[in-house]
Amino acid sequence: MRILLTEDDTMIGEVVLDALRIEGWAVDWVKDGAMAETALATTHYDLLLLDLGLPRKDGIEVLRTLRARKQRLPVLIATARDSVSERVAGLDAGADDYIIKPYDLDELLARIRALLRRADGRAEPAYEWGEVTIKPATREVTLAGEPVTLSAREWAVLEPLLARPGRVLSRAQLEEKLYSWRDDISSNAVEVYIHGVRKKLGAGLIENQRGLGYRVPPLTTAGTANTANMANRL
Repeated sequence: MRILLTEDDTMIGEVVLDALRIEGWAVDWVKDGAMAETALATTHYDLLLLDLGLPRKDGIEVLRTLRARKQRLPVLIATARDSVSERVAGLDAGADDYIIKPYDLDELLARIRALLRRADGRAEPAYEWGEVTIKPATREVTLAGEPVTLSAREWAVLEPLLARPGRVLSRAQLEEKLYSWRDDISSNAVEVYIHGVRKKLGAGLIENQRGLGYRVPPLTTAGTANTANMANRL
């Protein structure tokens, strides 16, 4: 998942940036509203973490511009503006949630996970596919009940695919979820991480869609794959 962090306070920004990266998310950090608008217009994000008191352009104006472009990106306002009227204004301008500074990082991360689940049309905190289960809150992965260890980048590839089985994501879309601006991207990175996921969780978990990208195939009651057996045969 890729997040745009807007925060003009360097100390707060560095702490939040580190916390988001530890969760395995790719993060771009901008320090004013004009830079935020440019980033939103040129890059696909899964969530916007929006401060309101930004230089050059106020966060509320950034939000209104985003919604005027009909972008449905989940937005979590994180600000010191704590009056009821300001919270109402932020939510009415199109924010999905609102958290007041100073906030607990664990609460911030939980709110982000909840918004990402909602954006994928899910309410449940765990994703299941056959005998594979992943829990985004704890980064736990199991196969037939047995724990499996994925690298941070393997997780970053698997989570968006498993969140919505049947949805095809191109290599470029997956790269956007893996890397922020400051990261170097190798030409075959996505293929390497998908190979690692298949080796650990089964060859049938992620399918190639020729010329389009990759997907986790939708499961039916009759057609549920035995991923544990496939993993054992690799």
